[in-house]
Amino acid sequence: MSMAAFSKTLLVFLLISATAAEAPDPPLSETRLTISTLVREDIFAGLLENDMQRLARAERNIQLLLQQRPESKAPLLGWQASTVLYRAVLAHENKRTAEYSEQYQRALALFEEARSLAAENVAVAAVTGGSFVLLADRLPTEHQANAWSRAYSAYQALWKNQAPVVDKLPLHIRGELLAGLAQSAQRTGRSQEVAQFIEKIQTLLPDTPYANIAQQWKESPESAASTSITCRTCHESGRLAARLAALK
Repeated sequence: MSMAAFSKTLLVFLLISATAAEAPDPPLSETRLTISTLVREDIFAGLLENDMQRLARAERNIQLLLQQRPESKAPLLGWQASTVLYRAVLAHENKRTAEYSEQYQRALALFEEARSLAAENVAVAAVTGGSFVLLADRLPTEHQANAWSRAYSAYQALWKNQAPVVDKLPLHIRGELLAGLAQSAQRTGRSQEVAQFIEKIQTLLPDTPYANIAQQWKESPESAASTSITCRTCHESGRLAARLAALK
């Protein structure tokens, strides 16, 4: 093997090793961790980075957790729906129309089952709202309005639960809540609510990426239709590893 080939092979090995170090196999038997902590990192590696191996691992783990933690069925179905919705988006973008239709309808059915099992469950509302906010604009035009309506309803449910303590929430949760409220209101034509939540973002999240986009929307309202204010502080790799280290 030439030195150049060896160096390339070594680089690939180091990159794979680094990725593996950041993404340990979730310890499904560790009941001190919530099911969202166990599956979220792999799911967002799929949704945000198109890492299909991590997404597939999350899907397998969801199936196992449905057996191991039946009391968490509702949020697990919500996360499962999120992965199916993403696969529907990929099918649409690759012009696999029949597959898209099947996967999209399955995702809607899973979201509905999760909601029917636990209508007041905060995790179900968060996963539903976050999934549609992230993916609605990538759906076929004829399905976008319904998807944004679902996102809006989910964030309204979250707001009902979290509004009294919004200023005490961690930055990420506070930011994604207010950003989701603003963006779903904007996409569903509720201009007064958009202005309301833009003001809250600037008041409760100063000097953050959320506030920067909020100012842009305020100065150029037309830019809001083609930009996103959500997912500004979220879903970095290594969160599961940090939680495991904290438990030890």
